[in-house]
Amino acid sequence: MMPVSHISTAAKPSLQSRVIPAALSALMVFGAMTATAPHALAAVASHGTDQSNLVERARVTVDDLRKDKEFGNARELMKRAKGVLIVPQLIKGGFFVGGEGGDAVLLTRGPNGEFSYPAFYTLGSASFGLQIGVEQAELVLFIMSDKALSSVLQDEFKIGAQAGLAVVTLGSTAEAATGTSMSGDIIVWSSASGAYAGLTLNGSVLKPRDSWNEAYYGKPESVSAIVSARSVKNADADGLRKNLATIR
Repeated sequence: MMPVSHISTAAKPSLQSRVIPAALSALMVFGAMTATAPHALAAVASHGTDQSNLVERARVTVDDLRKDKEFGNARELMKRAKGVLIVPQLIKGGFFVGGEGGDAVLLTRGPNGEFSYPAFYTLGSASFGLQIGVEQAELVLFIMSDKALSSVLQDEFKIGAQAGLAVVTLGSTAEAATGTSMSGDIIVWSSASGAYAGLTLNGSVLKPRDSWNEAYYGKPESVSAIVSARSVKNADADGLRKNLATIR
């Protein structure tokens, strides 16, 4: 009879003794990766955010403005504007029950003609006076005076409530976009499915969206810091800024 060989159990580690250390090691490696690359994770998390989507829709609105034949010679406004407030989608019932509203971005022009990065706003009203059958519209507000820009930069600005501040809405012909309408403090271009909506902004309220500004720039910043002091940047908005700069 052949002798039975005895194999030490120490030579064959159990499955549990091998798997648990490996799992712990993997977790430690993953933790080190996330700790050393927070910016990469933040970039992934911010992709496709509400703020980025609004900025992209604002860029498209500028394209629509550029292509609108009814906008006529009012392109001259862009050369003199202190800033622009873009509302890509003004919706009936979109701000509160029984009213209209929409999200907006504000950009200002610097001394060298370069536009700032956007600050986020909301525009809301009990009634914008949209024509019957019009459920939504695009808006671009040209801010033509320092007085108007200072008002917009307030924590809350009610359009039409400030004495001496003229708000003019462009008509449905190129001629209406010239002459006296070129001298308003705020001049409004509006379009709904290619037709002017003839809306009235008096009484509507413009307010900064501080939480969106913080989310977009990664830290709390006032509107004045964003568009006047230009203390923050986000390359996500470069397409919109360049699109505005090319309107001549």
